[in-house]
Amino acid sequence: MKVSELGEFGLIELLAKIAGQSKDKSVLIGIGDDAACWRTEACAQLATSDSLIQDVHFALSTTTWRELGWKALAVNLSDIAAMGGLPQYALVSLGLPGDIEVASVAELYEGMAELARLFEVSIVGGDSVDAPVVMLSLAVVGRAQKTQSVLTRSAAAPGDRIAVTGYLGASAAGLAMLKKGLELYEKDKETAATLREAHLKPYPRVVEGQAMARHGVKAAIDLSDGLVSDLSKLCKASGVGARLFTSQIPVHPMVRGSFGDDSIKLALSGGEDYELLFTAQPEVIYKVMEAVPCPVTVIGEIVAEPKMVKVIDEHGNEVKLEKEGWEHFAGGGG
Repeated sequence: MKVSELGEFGLIELLAKIAGQSKDKSVLIGIGDDAACWRTEACAQLATSDSLIQDVHFALSTTTWRELGWKALAVNLSDIAAMGGLPQYALVSLGLPGDIEVASVAELYEGMAELARLFEVSIVGGDSVDAPVVMLSLAVVGRAQKTQSVLTRSAAAPGDRIAVTGYLGASAAGLAMLKKGLELYEKDKETAATLREAHLKPYPRVVEGQAMARHGVKAAIDLSDGLVSDLSKLCKASGVGARLFTSQIPVHPMVRGSFGDDSIKLALSGGEDYELLFTAQPEVIYKVMEAVPCPVTVIGEIVAEPKMVKVIDEHGNEVKLEKEGWEHFAGGGG
């Protein structure tokens, strides 16, 4: 059945069933009314939104509908994670061509609902409209643990060390594989599957962001546009500079194995890893290392020289990059 045959209200009813009834007792009204309604506590609230557009941010030839749903929610949860927050509610707006199969949209919602359940996020409403291509626009609302513990881009200070969660470069490597065709990697199906998942099903570091906030981290950002690009944004907001050391960057082992010398470029500027980059004094970083379930690696230092990010190789020479990462409105697509 096509979306145009089911109709807007029939589609809303179907997606409401997939999203499920919220178990959060703070939710008073969910999907189906003019607006969602929930009861709030006396706390600082966080809100973020993000959009994904067909053939700009994703291609249906390489992405399943379920993966698309997961990723659309994941990138928003990552924003809340980067501020040390707890995500709570999601609003989902869909732009859909009328000839899209209803089963495909159901899979999309199943992907979102799967991730939402993992983090106890309630999908409480949204909108659906006719559109020439598939468009997803999500908004996520969350709360901070304490007002004074919200992580920001503007709190880095000279003398801080720079650290990241997890490994870098896997998402960009997965995208490169998808563009070339996964059949070229049939000899190593495990690598192909791992890197594909890194690109299409990123896992937001919500637990890690909350641990950072609890242990005294002040400055953080999630890595969506590329390590150098996102670090540059943090430095600009804080009025500082940074030095990154390529020998310390945790490039994913499968990326090194499949991409060789290009792996460091993928880690520096590939983007969409959705790991958390943060800055703090060494003793704070050690506390975070002990508190979180994923690896945490120190990769550089914050310096007083304002707004300059220098990448230093193992010989002490500065590395010049062709590009720092993804930039909207600069042409191209990912």
